[in-house]
Amino acid sequence: MFSVALLGASGLLGRAIADALADRAEWRVVRTAHRRVGDTSVQLDIRDAAAVHAFIGHTEPDAIVIAAAERRPDVCERDPALARALNVDAVRSVAAAARRRGAWVLSISTDYVFDGTHPPYHCDDPPAPLNAYGRSKLEGERALLETTELGCVLRLPLLFGPIVDWQESAVTSLVPAIAASALPDAKAAVMDAWATRYPTFTPDVAFVIRQMLEHHARGDAICGIAQWSGAEPMTKLDIASRLAEALQLDARLTPQHTPVDATPRPRDCHLDSSRLEALGIGRRTPFNEAIRQVLGAFPWRP
Repeated sequence: MFSVALLGASGLLGRAIADALADRAEWRVVRTAHRRVGDTSVQLDIRDAAAVHAFIGHTEPDAIVIAAAERRPDVCERDPALARALNVDAVRSVAAAARRRGAWVLSISTDYVFDGTHPPYHCDDPPAPLNAYGRSKLEGERALLETTELGCVLRLPLLFGPIVDWQESAVTSLVPAIAASALPDAKAAVMDAWATRYPTFTPDVAFVIRQMLEHHARGDAICGIAQWSGAEPMTKLDIASRLAEALQLDARLTPQHTPVDATPRPRDCHLDSSRLEALGIGRRTPFNEAIRQVLGAFPWRP
């Protein structure tokens, strides 16, 4: 039986991956979580190297997917030690344990390893991160690929999907401000119109990861660096406008044409997905369809 260890199964992406693998009855999927541990998951803090080695030694997975990370740029900027512990050191521990087992490891990275000045970015383009988050994820990429030859980094852009609270995604985190701006006599919500993002639906990413796992199960592991991205370029203002339309809100939105974030962010890190596309891997759900699925499954009133 093909065995998969899914680390960080309770998060935004982890839940989508778990759902995508649920119907593979011939696969054994062991899910871990740190704080939100449920009946179908095992408690594991991936920062605890001894616990990671014990877990992998006990479960003996054929493949490991690392969906746990510190992904909030502002938090990484304020606490680089936390970012390093989750995004670098934990990846190295998992990769070392996987190497002993002979397991393939997939680690999630980010478009923020690039500076956003020369898109689109291919897998072999030189990284140049602008902030602590991007630097930690780049170090995590190197930690994986230096520790095991049977590993793959999957770079992803801005993610959105089914949520447990608005703040799980930078896409849905805009909803409270959008809703507030639609109230009588409310001020307009200021939305960034400078940076271009490529919102990517977590069930689509989970489908991609399932296809990558199927390659490994057939003895054709994908190693090195791969990338996947949605294809629709949007600023936060564009995203907010589509959210308002989906929610049928007469929102008042004002564009901000210069960067104002305390943490520097790249302007356009569009990821080229051609490596996976050439293997017949991929799926993209149109944003308007995907966001309606998300909002329809979650009470939108903040």
